[in-house]
Amino acid sequence: TAYCSWIFDSYLCWPPTRAGETALQKCPPTKGLDPTKFAERRCTEEGKWEGKLGVPSTNNQGWTNYTNCYLPEVLELLRKLGNDAEIKLNIAKRTRTLEMIGLVTSLIALVISLIIFYRFRSLRNNRTRIHKNLFIAMVIQVLIRLTLYIDQAIIRNADENAKPLYSIENTPYLCEASYILLEYARTAMFLWMFIEGLYLHNIVTVTVFQGRFPHAIYAIVGWGVPVLMTVIWAGFTAVKSNQKCWYNYNLTDYYRILEGPRLVVILLNFVFLFNIIRVLVVKLRQSHTSDVEQVRKAVRAAIVLLPLLGITNLLNMSKAPLDRSPFEFAVWSYVTHFLTTFQGFFIAMIYCFLNGEVRTAILKSISVWMSLRGHHDWAHRRRSFFSVNFPTNAETEQPQQQPPQNGVDLKRQRTSQLQPSRQRSTWINLLFLTKPKNQKQREQPPESVIFDISD
Repeated sequence: TAYCSWIFDSYLCWPPTRAGETALQKCPPTKGLDPTKFAERRCTEEGKWEGKLGVPSTNNQGWTNYTNCYLPEVLELLRKLGNDAEIKLNIAKRTRTLEMIGLVTSLIALVISLIIFYRFRSLRNNRTRIHKNLFIAMVIQVLIRLTLYIDQAIIRNADENAKPLYSIENTPYLCEASYILLEYARTAMFLWMFIEGLYLHNIVTVTVFQGRFPHAIYAIVGWGVPVLMTVIWAGFTAVKSNQKCWYNYNLTDYYRILEGPRLVVILLNFVFLFNIIRVLVVKLRQSHTSDVEQVRKAVRAAIVLLPLLGITNLLNMSKAPLDRSPFEFAVWSYVTHFLTTFQGFFIAMIYCFLNGEVRTAILKSISVWMSLRGHHDWAHRRRSFFSVNFPTNAETEQPQQQPPQNGVDLKRQRTSQLQPSRQRSTWINLLFLTKPKNQKQREQPPESVIFDISD
């Protein structure tokens, strides 16, 4: 009786099999495969391993049928990729390089922004409190994602014949814990974006904004609610998934426990954005601005708020066009991951580095430092071309006014008070005032929000 000789197919070692029979073995515990199912190899009547699609193997290596081993979501993924699977996988590999660049850039920008916000006392206000919490959530997410990407790259580039490396991906519990923390940080980021939108919306649309800043409530919503959501999702995943390191957990149905609330946050922020733009247009009409200028200013304001409110994540949360042409898939992949990974950089750039008040605080500090070293003629003369200005007196201090030193200064001060301030026509100025307690509505409130966007 003829037999097919034993063979190793890189995953399983197959014993000698009688001609005309099919050998079965449990699927290997590899990503995307179900270890409770069986892979098969068929030995032909001639005593040779059967090739793919029933064709006899020319080199007697044969073909192992792992089709039954694939998870349903992986089979659906392969079906959508079709004949262009290899091309699309290469696109995905190049996208990973773009992600690494974006994550590193965002991490550097966010860390520098946090240092600036914590370093300067003049920047400590309610709005920057929210900014700092959002930046911290984004930093945690970026750090974990970078760590996982680097770990995966080391494992994939390791020599197959070398001793297996210890890594996050092949360490039980550590890998799952990393993804749990990643999803927690991502959920916290979305909820702090919701708080950003809610706070801005209340200042813009509510004419009377009374009461103290609800920092404790915001902290519970921003950091506490994600704990509950993540614990529920992790419990379902641990029970339902039999995969090592929860491979492809984002393709499962119970991942909607996290993605559903995130999508609701984006939709609510979209409503906030629409209402803010509506108020802006009303104020522009009251100032007798031309229709073209109104549209242009409204579009600029929307572009500024898109990354802060997380609306750019909507494209990433949509289904990938895997069944489309490689060109369409490449466009979607590059654009989506560019917006997602560079999001931290854009937010830090708009709301910190290009912020007029941040620049003023930094230049003032540099001016003092230079003056102490004998450079008394050094002074900053230029403000930022883009700024989001807020009065940021320290929460425990009152604004101080320097008395005029002589009659000339007093005359200049009186003249500046009598003359209205001149503004360049190339700037968008959106002023949202909040009414303090026990004051008339006509009086200038102590807190205002001004968005200045240059041409």
